[in-house]
Amino acid sequence: MILLLNLLIIAVVTRAGGTAQTLSKYGSTGTEVKKIQTRLKQWGYYKGSVDGIYGTATKNAVIYFQRKNGLTPDGVAGPATLAKIGISSSGGGGAGGYGANDVGLLARVISAEARGEPYVGQVAVGAVILNRVEHPSFPNTLAGVIYQPGAFSCLNDGGINAPIADSAYRAARDAMNGWDPSGGAIYYYNPAKATSSWIWSRPVITVIGDHRFCS
Repeated sequence: MILLLNLLIIAVVTRAGGTAQTLSKYGSTGTEVKKIQTRLKQWGYYKGSVDGIYGTATKNAVIYFQRKNGLTPDGVAGPATLAKIGISSSGGGGAGGYGANDVGLLARVISAEARGEPYVGQVAVGAVILNRVEHPSFPNTLAGVIYQPGAFSCLNDGGINAPIADSAYRAARDAMNGWDPSGGAIYYYNPAKATSSWIWSRPVITVIGDHRFCS
């Protein structure tokens, strides 16, 4: 009985240790590494081959991404880094088929871009981001849309690193579950702050709070 109990304890510890070691870092290989390389290459952080090998080039690309996004630049793709890259954990907890990390990433942008807006306006901002995922003119992943260069001002002014409002999590889940107050918009802007003449040319679908939502 004692021997059996010891074996069970060893099995549990080994399994827990294995889970802890699934974080991608220098020397790792596999599918998750390929996902990291693919995303970072798409955004210009990584120039090497998508070979699933976490070598020096991948580590340096991760460090570059971490520095640009307010993370500890340790070169290890831990939970916080994977969340910002948009690679979901297998833990579930999402909405509309999205993972928990996706909810957190979308909530982070909603909070930064629509803080102070009415709740329906927060959901609408989330819906615009999700509409872009489905639109052929944009990247086909949530993280790809969010980190597309020049897409959202909060990535340039550091707003994406601010604490996330509780309402933004609810808004992210509502948008992921199909609520789209924007009416299918793929752009939005605040006319009091917009500096691009191009955005003013977009057909306005609806106005919610300080934002105009456009096709």
